[in-house]
Amino acid sequence: MSSRWTDLTGGAGSNGDEYAARFDRLAESGTDVHGEARLCDSLLGAPGRVLDAGCGTGRVAIRLAELGHDCTGVDADESMLDVARARAPGLSWVLADLFTLDVDALGREGFDLVVAAGNVIPLLAAGTEALVVSRLAALLNPGAWLVAGFGLDPEHLPLDDAPVDLASYDQWCTDAGLAAVDRFATWDGDPYVGGGYAVSVHRRSVPADG
Repeated sequence: MSSRWTDLTGGAGSNGDEYAARFDRLAESGTDVHGEARLCDSLLGAPGRVLDAGCGTGRVAIRLAELGHDCTGVDADESMLDVARARAPGLSWVLADLFTLDVDALGREGFDLVVAAGNVIPLLAAGTEALVVSRLAALLNPGAWLVAGFGLDPEHLPLDDAPVDLASYDQWCTDAGLAAVDRFATWDGDPYVGGGYAVSVHRRSVPADG
């Protein structure tokens, strides 16, 4: 099944080196490129096991590993993962589509946080979004977090329209056993009061006897 990302890149994948270089230039210019990792780190509070779902070139996972977390990255784009492996060969990088992800490839231990940054959710294959959210939620330990940031209009997406709205996303999370905790307009934690981009924070409940 073809994802919207695959359709954008013509099925041949992207150029991971060019993608990484763009963020390198931003960092060199003084732009903060670690908002995603900083927010995730603040939610965890202590070192935890993190899955970067749709990790691209590994920017978020690598920064979280530098902050002391045990990180695994998953992406369906080999070109992106080539860069991630070159920059952080000690981390675990898994080539897989989130829709068909074999959870056994990630190990038996659950995750304390799953992050899906960079418009991962709206760039999934049409009709697979709810199942992917369910798969990601199933990987979470009790009390663990699912954090996703994505565009809600064409201005914040590489698409002509926005395939995912917040009401649908929240329902997918609810159906997967996750509770809404917070929503921000940016990865820096600015309050969300409407607009074309949102960062949503959901959490798996802790059993009453746990």
